[in-house]
Amino acid sequence: MTELVPIPSPGVPLFYGEPGNPVVIVLPDMYGRLPGLEPFAMALAGRGFRVAVPDLYNGVCTVDTATAKTLMADLDIGTALAEIDDAMAAAQETGVERIGLVGFSLGGWLGLLHAQAGAADAVVAYYASLAPRDHGVIPCPVLLHWAEVDEWDEDEQPDSFVSRLKDHGTPVTEHRYIGTRHSFANASLPDAVDAQAAALAYARTAVFLEQNLVD
Repeated sequence: MTELVPIPSPGVPLFYGEPGNPVVIVLPDMYGRLPGLEPFAMALAGRGFRVAVPDLYNGVCTVDTATAKTLMADLDIGTALAEIDDAMAAAQETGVERIGLVGFSLGGWLGLLHAQAGAADAVVAYYASLAPRDHGVIPCPVLLHWAEVDEWDEDEQPDSFVSRLKDHGTPVTEHRYIGTRHSFANASLPDAVDAQAAALAYARTAVFLEQNLVD
């Protein structure tokens, strides 16, 4: 793959904010840990969170969609979930800080999957859903950001996913952003990003995390 780009600090999470603060793990989309995630993480850190951004692709990222799909297909899910565990452990100064997961597309899917284990106190997913085969009970509040136009596999339809969340008793909030497409919050993809929608989604994310992670 010729469209791969090396990233700083390969193979380890990047950290922002003060140790001891409530923890937020930010999970990249299928393009990997692109530079656009840094201002997002820094903004959350500025609101009093300890933020960790794992590297899911072993030191590379891309802005090429075909390359990103290949990276995503080659991702070992068990390893990715273990990397989330490692980032959580490294970010918790005392071991008892509340934890939120924020994921974009692939990262949102991983965050929703991981949250079923009960280690997170809140989860935010941007344009991500779970199929019934992957979906168990998520025992923490969930915030979902949807693009107006997106493509879904038949068994990952958002309405069905939200219905299952509610049937399980999961507190769920969802927002749909008119005029947007998948990846609208990825600041490193100029053809996809919608700055206004991304800013609104970020503001809602920050408030949701404050409500659920801060005493």
